Amino acid sequence: MNPLLLTDGYKVDHRRQYPDNTTLVYSNWTPRKSRIEDLDEVVFFGLQYFIKKYIIHDFEQYFFKQPKEEVVKKYSRRINNYLGENQVGTKHIEDLHDLGYIPMVFKALPEGASVPLRVPMFTMYNTIPEFFWLTNYFETLLSAVIWLPCNSATLAKEYRKVLDKYAVETSSVPEFVDWQAHDFSMRGMGGIEAAVTSAAGHLLSFTGSDTIPAIDFLEEYYKANSDSELVAGSVAATEHSVMCMGTTEGEYETFKRLITEVYPKGIVSIVSDTWDLWKVLTDYLPRLREDIVAREGKVVIRPDSGDPVDIICGNPNGKTEQEKKGVIELLWDVFGGSVNNKGFKELVPQIGAIYGDSITVARATQICERLKEKGFASTNVVLGIGSFTYQYNTRDTFGFAMKATYGEVKGEGRAIFKDPITDDGTKKSAKGLMKIDLIDGKYHLTDNVSWEEEKQGELKEVFRDGKLLVDQSLSEIRNRVKSEVNVEA
Repeated sequence: MNPLLLTDGYKVDHRRQYPDNTTLVYSNWTPRKSRIEDLDEVVFFGLQYFIKKYIIHDFEQYFFKQPKEEVVKKYSRRINNYLGENQVGTKHIEDLHDLGYIPMVFKALPEGASVPLRVPMFTMYNTIPEFFWLTNYFETLLSAVIWLPCNSATLAKEYRKVLDKYAVETSSVPEFVDWQAHDFSMRGMGGIEAAVTSAAGHLLSFTGSDTIPAIDFLEEYYKANSDSELVAGSVAATEHSVMCMGTTEGEYETFKRLITEVYPKGIVSIVSDTWDLWKVLTDYLPRLREDIVAREGKVVIRPDSGDPVDIICGNPNGKTEQEKKGVIELLWDVFGGSVNNKGFKELVPQIGAIYGDSITVARATQICERLKEKGFASTNVVLGIGSFTYQYNTRDTFGFAMKATYGEVKGEGRAIFKDPITDDGTKKSAKGLMKIDLIDGKYHLTDNVSWEEEKQGELKEVFRDGKLLVDQSLSEIRNRVKSEVNVEA
C-alpha cells in the first residue's frame, strides 16, 4: 500500500489549511501522563523500526519506485471516492515522488532510555519548505506504530525491577531473572505487528519469549544476531490438547512418558491443571520423583487456572491442605532442596514451576512477597506474561501524543501551543523549539528555545532526508535499560 494512505482521512487536506506561505512545521512525540500509579517514566522504543520499515523501506518500495502516473492515479481515486470531488489535489504528491526521498529530520533520545512524563522522546520537522505538510501528516502512522512498543518496554522494565528486587533479597541465582518473566502475548495481541513490537519491548528486559517472529524483528531492525547473542529463547512445553488426548485415566502415564521418553533430558514444561492439579502434585510427582531427580534438566509444572497468587503461594483460607500450601510448598514437600546463604529455600534444580495466566505487575509483586514470607526464594517460579499485561493497555496509558509546537511562515518563526480551558492540564503542550538536557541522570525539557539552542542537548539526529544516521543495536539498548534498572534498584 502507498504509505501516504496510512493516515487518518482528515490529514489529507491539512496542507491547504495551514496559513499561506507556511514553510516549516516542527512537532514532537511525548508521553503526557501516566494512568499507572507511581510510574512516571516511559521507556522509549520503536522509532528506529518505524523509520526503517515505513519511512525508508515502504516509501521506497511502494511509492518512489512505483510509476508516478500509477501512484497519482491510485491516490486520486482513493481520495475522491472517499471524500467526494474535492480540492485536495495531487501536485504535492507528484512533487514528493519527483524528489525521491522523505525530506524530514528526526531527532531523538537514545532508544531504551527512560523518559519522564511531558518530556519529548523525539522531534521531527521538514527540511524543504514546500513539504511542510509532511510533518504532521505522519502523526497518525507514528501514533499507530510507536506507543505499543514503548508501553510494553516500560511494563517489562517494571517486572524486571520487581523480580530483581526479590531475587537480590531471597535468591542465590539473581541472574535467573533474565528468564523469570516469559512473554506469551502473541496470540492475544491485536495483529502480528502488535505482537512482534510488543514482544521486542519485552525482550529489552528479559530473554524468554514464545513470540518467535520477535527474533526476526530484532535482527531486521535492531542489528541483533541470534547466531552470536541470545535474542530470545524458550523450552519444550505441552498444551492442554496434548494432556487431554492422553485421557484422564492415562494422565500419569502421559507425565511419565514425557519425562522419561520424549524428553529424557533438558527442560520440559508440563501443563498440570487439565483436571486435578493437586493430584499431580501429591500423587503423580511423588511416584515420578526418582525419574525426575535423575534427569539432566528441569521438569517445570505449569498450573494455568485459578488465582495465580494463591495457586503458587497457597491460600491460608483454602479448604484443603493442598490449597493452603500451594504449588511451591507442595513441590518442596516432594523434592526438597537447599537453604541458600540468604536463608531462603530453593527447590532442587530438577523441578520448578511456571504460572502464565492473568499475571500483572501487582500479582508478580504479591507472588514474590508471599513466597518470601514463607521462606522461599522468588526464583522458584517463572511468570508467563501474556496479553493480560500487554494488551490491556492503550495509547492513553501514558497519554502519548504528537503535537506541533513551532512553525515558520514566510521564514518567520512562530512558537505555537495548545492549552484547552476545559482540560485538566494533560493536553497543555510545550511551546516552540525543544532542547532536552540530561541532569543528574534525568531528562529535562526546556521549550521555546532558539535554533542555536535546539541544536544542543540530548536530542540527536537519527534521520535526515532519506538516510538513517544512527543505527542502534539490541545489545546497546538492553544495556541502557539494564543500567537504569540497576540505578533505580
